[in-house]
Amino acid sequence: MRILFFAGKGGVGKTSVAAATGVRAADQGCRTLILSLDVAHSLADIFDLDRGLLDQRRGRPVKVQPNLWIQELDIQEEIERNWGDIHRYLSGLLNTTGLNEVLAEELAVLPGMEEVSLLLYINEYVRQGRFDALVLDCAPTGESLRFISIPTTLEWYMKKLFKVERTIVRCARPLAKRLTDVPLPGEDYFKALERLFSRLEGVDRILTDPAVTTVRLVTNPEKVVIKETQRAFMYFCLYRMSIDAIIMNRLLPAGLREEFFSDWLISQGRYSELARHYFHPVPVLPVNLFQGEILGRRRLAALAAAIYGERNPLDRFFEEELYRLVKEDGRYRLQLKLPFVVRESVELSKVSDELILRIGSYKRHIMLPKPLLSAASVTARVDPPYLNILFGGIDP
Repeated sequence: MRILFFAGKGGVGKTSVAAATGVRAADQGCRTLILSLDVAHSLADIFDLDRGLLDQRRGRPVKVQPNLWIQELDIQEEIERNWGDIHRYLSGLLNTTGLNEVLAEELAVLPGMEEVSLLLYINEYVRQGRFDALVLDCAPTGESLRFISIPTTLEWYMKKLFKVERTIVRCARPLAKRLTDVPLPGEDYFKALERLFSRLEGVDRILTDPAVTTVRLVTNPEKVVIKETQRAFMYFCLYRMSIDAIIMNRLLPAGLREEFFSDWLISQGRYSELARHYFHPVPVLPVNLFQGEILGRRRLAALAAAIYGERNPLDRFFEEELYRLVKEDGRYRLQLKLPFVVRESVELSKVSDELILRIGSYKRHIMLPKPLLSAASVTARVDPPYLNILFGGIDP
């Protein structure tokens, strides 16, 4: 099984790139499913399909060509399949506040329900072995990062709070019935949570296994977009997910002669070079802007050829773990693999939310996660082949 995540800022072309990758993988004989993780689904539109076909399938996979299926989740269907007792309790609780029944049911669809449903499908498909490849069209960056954090959060809740909460509610339920009309969750609610967690068990190992799962970040040659790509790069690394390529999408062809595009060409060239510098040694795959929309299988196959050339899209294009963040004795340590580095050549500076690392003529901009932004001091220690960056004086 091979799993590819395509992530990036909204509007950079993730869905087109993910769909093109799926088409190429299917053409090579791999049973491939493209699964949309974005609430604003557009896979059917990219394949130029009648949306009624997907509506009839109620969020189940739809075959679009030999060896290729697409799936756009229907959150209402997923609530029935996965969240029944939990959703009924939440909507009943909201109903007691005075909200009418329809509105209570709508508001009981909490953030994270769709993401958990997607994780359930990933786990299910890996266990079944039904597909050779899963291509995941992610939501915009912020929602994607929430998605990959869910397994860790749920595991913490189940281990630290679930049993205590269940015991307290069981003891308090008889008294609460006499004192208030606000319902406490029943045993069905807690059993549903247990079943849900058991179905998710092991998905974190799938996501962090680089032999199975890698992330490809889709970006455009623009300052704001590349900044967000840097931030996503760091967070995926911190969640121990392997990034094997950056896809630089929608480059203007170098041969353009119209004066109107001259400034754009210069700007894109500058930011493309910066991206290669920022993300080195992860490969950056350049893709020129297509004439017209990319709709339908033939155009998607052409896009795949532009992205991958003769490469197999299911190959791993980069295999090293670049960053690792750990906490030891109350201090954060960011570890980078940099063979042959010596302490005397290392210069560090922190500007806003970036750490700037300079080693001779080599310079890397590292987007810092939120816990490190308040660090009062930043120092370096070399433990070959690693450079360890230590953050001190962080506010609790």
